[in-house]
Amino acid sequence: MAQLSVLTTPSIQGLLSSQDACSLDTIQQDMERLPQGARRLAVQLRLELPPQQIWAVLTDYENLSRFIPNLSISRLLWRRGSTVGLEQVGCQQFCGLRFSARVELELREHHDDGLLSFSMRQGDFRRFEGAWQVSGEPGGSRLLYELTVQGRQGMPIGLIEQRLREDLAANLRAVQREALRRASQA
Repeated sequence: MAQLSVLTTPSIQGLLSSQDACSLDTIQQDMERLPQGARRLAVQLRLELPPQQIWAVLTDYENLSRFIPNLSISRLLWRRGSTVGLEQVGCQQFCGLRFSARVELELREHHDDGLLSFSMRQGDFRRFEGAWQVSGEPGGSRLLYELTVQGRQGMPIGLIEQRLREDLAANLRAVQREALRRASQA
């Protein structure tokens, strides 16, 4: 399993005033190859923000595409209590090819546990499921994103694998930047 760690955690004031604040926090990443071309990825980021600020960003479904890289559409389809239907479309270009994927997700909000689990109801993958987990720690929070993904027949998961790893880390950084932006305006 691959792991990337960048150590050093500045104070919240330093984060809010620094353009390069995101690169200073600790991020760890693991990837596991599963049978039939499936991949399980986990990315963890430790940051100096209260869990409720991160939760507010994660559950702002209609605005996710505004700050998550390569997410072109994020649309709330329905809400039934703590269960949510969400459509998302991701677009990006790599190896000279334009790749677009659509998923319709069912999310379950477990606010008290800081857990936002999701599974694909329909979409462009055979399997797309995982969770966001926000937990409080002394001096801040830990944000964990886990994803198990399996492409459709003919989808070159080997080519997509490295891109997924980069994108998941970038997604956590984007959530962090948005939470910091909102905190600075509060």
